[in-house]
Amino acid sequence: MLRKKENSYRPADLSIYSLRQKIIIHLADWAFYVLIKFVGKTIRYETEGWENFERIEQNGKIPIYCFWHDRIFAGTYFFRNRGIVIITSKSFDGEYIARSIQRFGYGAVRGSSTRGGVGALVEMIRLMKKGLPTGFTVDGPKGPKYIAKTGAVLLAKKTGNPMVPFVVEVEKFWTANSWDKLRIPKPFTRARVFIAEPVYVAADAGETEVENKRRELQSKLDAAVELGKQWREMSENGKHSTGDTVENSSSHKSDSPSKKSDSPLAWLLPLLLLGLLLTIGYWFCNKPPESSSPVITNQNLSNQ
Repeated sequence: MLRKKENSYRPADLSIYSLRQKIIIHLADWAFYVLIKFVGKTIRYETEGWENFERIEQNGKIPIYCFWHDRIFAGTYFFRNRGIVIITSKSFDGEYIARSIQRFGYGAVRGSSTRGGVGALVEMIRLMKKGLPTGFTVDGPKGPKYIAKTGAVLLAKKTGNPMVPFVVEVEKFWTANSWDKLRIPKPFTRARVFIAEPVYVAADAGETEVENKRRELQSKLDAAVELGKQWREMSENGKHSTGDTVENSSSHKSDSPSKKSDSPLAWLLPLLLLGLLLTIGYWFCNKPPESSSPVITNQNLSNQ
């Protein structure tokens, strides 16, 4: 009920954009939604460290999801329909991204470290005090890659809620030619979600303590990335480690997955797939929304 009252869950007004820009926004919005939903349905996810989320709930706190920008694709599908509010860039590109993730049950607050950042952080504080979870691509919107910024730390300080670092490692993926080398999972791959222990920030933390907590967040994310690399390597060698299976599962690759990822031919399949998905998009995306995202229960764990 609370989500329906918040503007962050509604598409923004497009009156400031030209007709051409409006058309592009709508097309890109649907294209990203259809592609993520189609591929996401084929991924088999596993988790490691889910008890860290459970511990936060037991303490009556709300998580601040913290992750790297290049893991957005697989993470968007896995954590869908949780009402997580994300900061999106206050720009033309940010608009269609916001609309796309809103279709997965996310909220979107416009702003970034370069444009409207202070106002966006104030809005995130307000929403968290109302009981809504939030999320940060902590090296976004434009990098440097894998360098955590202080936005999530300041939010944790102001709200008393913990940061939860996580990394989604996918086994097979394409790499986009972007600043973050965005990872686009290949259909029917495996993925493993590594969830680190939460990081709390005291309300009276000074600049030195804020920086220390930023470094702690950085360290936990770096460690999760390393775990992902090790898991992927084990998978490549045919040694699959066990985890809490949530849906179809996958594992992760290193920053240089394969030489084929740099070849133009590597983009042929996703482009053809995108064209096919856009053709059937109206039928596919107007199905009733899913009621909930994957949640691990004690029964799930006991069956592993």
